[in-house]
Amino acid sequence: MHNSLRLRRTLAVGVSAFAIMAVAAPAFAQDDEKDTGNTVGELIITAQKREEAIQDVPIAVSAFNQESLEKAKIDGGPNLVLAIPNVNFSKGNFTGYNFQIRGVGSKLVAGSGDAGTGIHLNNAPLTANNLFESEFFDLERVEVLRGPQGTLYGRNATGGVVNVISSKPTDSFEALIRAEYGNYNAKKLRGMINVPIGDMIAIRGAAAFLQRDGYGDNLTTGNDVDDRDLWNTRITVSFEPSDTFRTFLLWDHFEEDDKRSRIGKQLCVKDPGPANIGGTGYSGIAPIAEIQRGLFSQGCQATSVNDPNILGTPDTRATLGGIFGALSGLTQGDAFTSAGGVFQMQDKNIRNIQSSFDPVYQAETDIFQFNAEWDITDSLTVTALTSYSENSLYTRQDYNRIVPNENFNTSPNPVNAFGSAVAAAVISGQQIANCGTTVGACATAVASNPAVIAAANAAYPNIYAGLFPGGVVNDPQVGALNRFATADISGGTSENFSQELRLQSNFDGPLNFNIGGIYLDYKSDGDYYVMGNTLTAYAQIQNVLNTGSANCAATNPACIYIDPNADPKRLGHNYYDNTGAYHLKSRAAFGEVYWQLTDALKITGGLRYTHDRKLVENRPVVLASAGSGIPLSATTPILEADFEEFTGRLVADYKLTDNNLIYGGYSRGYKGGGVNPACSTGVGCPPPTFAPEFVDAWEFGSKNTFDEGRVVANVTGFHYDYIGYQVSKIVNRTSVNENIDAKIYGLELETIWAPIDNLRLNANIGYLHTEIGESESIDTFDRTQGQAGLWVVKAQNASNCVVTTAQAQAALAASAGNPFAIFGLCAGAFGAVSDGVTVNLEGNELPNSPHFTVSLGAQYSMQWGDWDATLRGDYYHQTETYSRIYNSKADKLDAWSNVNATFTVANEGWGLSFELYVKNLTDEEVLTDTYLTDDSSGLFRNGFYGEPRTFGISVTKTFGM
Repeated sequence: MHNSLRLRRTLAVGVSAFAIMAVAAPAFAQDDEKDTGNTVGELIITAQKREEAIQDVPIAVSAFNQESLEKAKIDGGPNLVLAIPNVNFSKGNFTGYNFQIRGVGSKLVAGSGDAGTGIHLNNAPLTANNLFESEFFDLERVEVLRGPQGTLYGRNATGGVVNVISSKPTDSFEALIRAEYGNYNAKKLRGMINVPIGDMIAIRGAAAFLQRDGYGDNLTTGNDVDDRDLWNTRITVSFEPSDTFRTFLLWDHFEEDDKRSRIGKQLCVKDPGPANIGGTGYSGIAPIAEIQRGLFSQGCQATSVNDPNILGTPDTRATLGGIFGALSGLTQGDAFTSAGGVFQMQDKNIRNIQSSFDPVYQAETDIFQFNAEWDITDSLTVTALTSYSENSLYTRQDYNRIVPNENFNTSPNPVNAFGSAVAAAVISGQQIANCGTTVGACATAVASNPAVIAAANAAYPNIYAGLFPGGVVNDPQVGALNRFATADISGGTSENFSQELRLQSNFDGPLNFNIGGIYLDYKSDGDYYVMGNTLTAYAQIQNVLNTGSANCAATNPACIYIDPNADPKRLGHNYYDNTGAYHLKSRAAFGEVYWQLTDALKITGGLRYTHDRKLVENRPVVLASAGSGIPLSATTPILEADFEEFTGRLVADYKLTDNNLIYGGYSRGYKGGGVNPACSTGVGCPPPTFAPEFVDAWEFGSKNTFDEGRVVANVTGFHYDYIGYQVSKIVNRTSVNENIDAKIYGLELETIWAPIDNLRLNANIGYLHTEIGESESIDTFDRTQGQAGLWVVKAQNASNCVVTTAQAQAALAASAGNPFAIFGLCAGAFGAVSDGVTVNLEGNELPNSPHFTVSLGAQYSMQWGDWDATLRGDYYHQTETYSRIYNSKADKLDAWSNVNATFTVANEGWGLSFELYVKNLTDEEVLTDTYLTDDSSGLFRNGFYGEPRTFGISVTKTFGM
């Protein structure tokens, strides 16, 4: 990607206008006339897919144009949270994000899942997008519609819609170039050029380039990490052969190639396992006791993110990689605990990592759009919008982001599973096929035979030494290392096609309409790999036993094939690969009718029929099983989820005066269900599909302009019945998606006030109350819920189950000579077991739903001859919230604040402006969300953080504007 990156940068058009950015309130900005300083202008928006003044639209919508919002220094999608009431944002674990409006967003993990907030570019839906990866540039405006949009936008917009409107070509020459430099060696270049060609054609080219050093360092490699290196170009061609026919053709290209971290710090307070089991101690043989205790650990404790030891490390004995290491004899105990019992800790700087390699982040997107509008009469307009996009993404990083201090054993730990297997083979004179899939049984069968044990002591160390000289495991994916190492890759490709056709009226009479249909076809194919050298070592040992060769041929039916490629190709069974192909076909017909009963009263009624058909190829997870590649055939099952729903809205708005509007109504939003991801072989699987979710919303609001335009004050109240909220938890190395019900209500106040000439104040305040209805769930982070007499224990596949004290003590007795006999607990060998104690969720809050969000801003303008100066400051605060539905102390996220400031000096006649800025002035370390990993990973949490303090200076030159 590097060569093409350089070439395309060379060809890219200069840099573009400072991205449209948000300030606070419903962004009211001057239209075509220069702001006089004593009134608040009004923005024209298309929230109802028709041009209307924002104060005349009976929808809770925040809209931001370039000039008024640039000074707030919110230069990308994630920063929109600073400007809109009751909005929350955080990155997700697998390159995604959660843009949540009024408690409704996306907290599920499924390739066939949908976001609760619809993302659109020029009104066209983008199922996969870079909206929250790239920076805004050369935009006309951004509109954020709050609340379910079940008619015109409709598809899955239970939370709302973000609609990005790019600037279109104009009939006059314009150009702009902006250069910016900031701390972290940040360099931004943006440009735009608009060229009319004759009377019918105009071309607009825009580009943006960002390069900066990393916010942190990799203390192992010595390189900085979490840097940015990206560029974005957009070319739009308009063709208007007549006053009644208008078209534009758009191409938008985005590329990124850097060391950006997909996720932040690993959060863990180590769980070393209980000191004893109900008073019963572990084996008197230290190596056996070491393994026994580790199998009663869950890796990390369910503690607050503010625990002083939160930057610890998981107990690897309680992880899949650690179990494979113990079975193989590679590890003596926890890889992150020294022989003296000292727990290894991460660097305290939340920006730093300690990985054996630097992260990799590569993304590329192409978007093509063609829009045609034809006024077939003075009162009827047909609009056809075609959109096609391609997206590819590749991210790779250290799974734990810290290199262990402890090395692998140079000779195998005598307490291992394969020694017994080798001994059995020696005694019988033949190899035991498939012993690795029942290691516990193999070990148990021969452990009591002294001759077997003696043979094992003689045979296995020789095999071990040949495979792992000096304790070095040669793993093609993580390299040749003598230490525990795990990495993951999240990536894939997708393509999205949509075609919308609408007929819109503009009659002089009381009735008008907007009707149409849309077809969307989306395909994706992706992988989530987890690669580890103990997984590969485990496979290599079995291969020696079963075939005589560690890296046997894929054609050998007994071979666990080792993928020789550094970047895995779905060939190997020596790593975990959750992969799936997904195909969505969505069709919808929609319409709205606008009935102007009187000059003051208008009724809006809308209805939408949606049919979503989702197909997922059921690809099994084949870790440590014989064979190569993903076993697909013509009979491979295709899982299908099919949904047909009607949604819509009914709203009445009444104009008390030309400047005062009240409205109220009901709307229903829908988000499709889907297919749960494939699960691991031999592990209990979730249901094949999960249900859709719905939001039945009642909303009442008032939009007002007072004091001859000096004051704008909008207020909105809402109440939701949230039916089937989709939420995920990771169990047994796959995602289980559950549906629960909730109630939501809240209030939003958005104001702008110009009390004196040149001074503008704004305030946005959001209040949100969310409450989960009657439901239960098992919290995988706290399966026993503190109940005495219950213990969490590991299965051989590293999943967890819950057993009683009597069962655990019986397993300890049975494992006195072979600690791996404890695996029999979860298999039911010592009695019935459970997944854990259910938690009553009723009354809990929805995740990422702070009770209060507050945005305050002040802007003062001054004139110095031909120069205009503007000083602006913005403050944002959100109260504490939770990361999960369980609302435990481990889920609580602290309240946080943000302060931005800009100082701009401009000479309109010269087309020249200078800006000084600072973002996150107080350098807050903001933890926006956490993601709880699986039992087999040790239940550590990945943390997601906001940006540190940044500051810089920019200069902008315009031509013809």
